[in-house]
Amino acid sequence: MHEEITKLRIVSQFRRGKVRDIYDLGDTLLIVTSDRISAFDVVFPDPIPDKGKILNSISVHFFNATKDIVPNHFITDKVEDYPAELHPFSDYLSGRSMLVKKTRVIPFECIVRGYISGSAWSEYSKTNTIGSMLIAEDMQESQKFTHPLFTPSTKVEDGHDENISYREFLSRMDEKLAVFVKDKAIELYSYAHELLLAQGIIVADTKFEFGSIGDQLYLIDEVLTPDSSRFWALDQYEMGTSPKSYDKQYMRDYLTSIGWDKQPPAPALPDEVIQKTREKYLAIHKIITLKEI
Repeated sequence: MHEEITKLRIVSQFRRGKVRDIYDLGDTLLIVTSDRISAFDVVFPDPIPDKGKILNSISVHFFNATKDIVPNHFITDKVEDYPAELHPFSDYLSGRSMLVKKTRVIPFECIVRGYISGSAWSEYSKTNTIGSMLIAEDMQESQKFTHPLFTPSTKVEDGHDENISYREFLSRMDEKLAVFVKDKAIELYSYAHELLLAQGIIVADTKFEFGSIGDQLYLIDEVLTPDSSRFWALDQYEMGTSPKSYDKQYMRDYLTSIGWDKQPPAPALPDEVIQKTREKYLAIHKIITLKEI
């Protein structure tokens, strides 16, 4: 289906990401979220059914909810409001696509961590640092930080993103913009953390991406999805452990258990892993949006 859309005269360029297919329509982009899943920056051959619709729905929800914190690139997810040439593809696009403003992408992933877990815990365990920042406090795994930490990384299409220090982040872009991006990322995280905590969910960490049009900064890509965030159930949270999460950590744990070297090609996923991963995505979607897919 995407090949037919690519041939439309309104599409000037097409790019396939790990999960998203992006069609350049001039001043706007059509973003279609597929059911593909990646882990450790490798795309897997087995899709997770309905994953694209889940991610798209959650992003639309938070784009609408956070637009007073920072403007975003979202225009509409209603296919009837798309350019007429796209209307024949309504069945394919409905629920898993959105029309957005085209921005100049800031090439960094803006990661905010409220709790020490994942790669941050791995780094801290070895060096007492996180994002090259020395952590004086003696911390346990999954412990809450006194204040959320901003730990950026480079954004690459192929291969592994590279964690960088905040000082390096400042040196690679206009300092005023860098500080603004950091402040907005932390404000977005703090909003989501407080909101979802009341619903029994801890947002342990998440990543945001930003772009610009002229002097205006926009939140772009995806927002607070299971692909970009680590969600824990509050009633199962225990400091000093690795809490079970509503994201692809279940899949990552499986891949670690089989000794996969995290290099392509990706192994096939058992049906049980596919199903349980889907169930976790569906569960967090319903908690956030109060809707079924």
